[in-house]
Order: sequence, then structure tokens, then C-alpha cells
Amino acid sequence: MILARYLKLFTKLGLAVFAVGALASSGRAQNAYQGKFTLPVETHWGIATLPAGDYTFALASNSAPYRLYIHGQGVSAIIQATAANQRVASEHPQLNLVDIPNVYTVQTFEAPDLGVIFTYWMPTQKHMGAKEARQKTASQSAPATQAIENKTSVEVHTTGR
Repeated sequence: MILARYLKLFTKLGLAVFAVGALASSGRAQNAYQGKFTLPVETHWGIATLPAGDYTFALASNSAPYRLYIHGQGVSAIIQATAANQRVASEHPQLNLVDIPNVYTVQTFEAPDLGVIFTYWMPTQKHMGAKEARQKTASQSAPATQAIENKTSVEVHTTGR
């Protein structure tokens, strides 16, 4: 009878120790990629709007779905990439912003440490009426790419994996 009590007690203690161990190991989970960046202007990223300022980010996993957790300037956002290409154009991590009629939007995030370029959803341009289109035509001296959109890169500082 006493042996049964001790066995029951040890079983409960064993389960409690196992539960505490499982919680402790899940708390030490590492992010696949993390760092910080500073946005010079208000920027749209996916469906989120981020004011100018300093931000931190974390990519929890380097497999799909690719979700960035962003915090800063009183804003927290979870932004999911629409695509991830296994190539890198730059040597340093960077955000590539596109100015679509006076609205900066994140187009891609280059992560050379992971060997990936993440692409994000961008709003489509509103169609202009015929009169507006004639007034907004590019001058003959402006380069064709500049007439369509202006691109800017924002340096990203990573803090390891």
C-alpha cells in the first residue's frame, strides 16, 4: 500500500519534471534570422504601414511560410513574403523600397546570409484617366526606369542566427 503511494508520487513528479523541461527547451528556440533597420520615410510593407524610424525584425523559420515579425515605433506587424528566390543580388542585407506615386513600399528583402531574396505584396497602381496620363508623361531626357518608379535601398543590420 505504501509502495503504491510512492509510485503514484514519483509518477506525478516525473510528469511535472518532464513538463518543465519541455517548456524550458521551447523557450530557448532561436530565430532563423534577426536584426534591425531604420526606415527614412513612412513605408507600406504588405498590408502594414510603418512610420519612419527604427525597427527590429525576426524571421522565426527559414522555411515557408516566411513570416517576419517586426517591432518598433509603437507598431508590431507580422508580414509574410509572397515568394522567396534562392539567389542574392547584393552582398549586404537590405530592404528595397519602391516609390509608387509618393507611397514608399517594400518590394524585396535581400538576405545574403540565408541566400534568399524575399518578395512582398505590393499595391497595384491606380489607372490614370487619359487626361492625367498625358500630363504625367516622362520628359525625353528622363531615363525610362526613373519615369516609372524610384527605388531606394535601406541597410539592414543582422544580429546572427
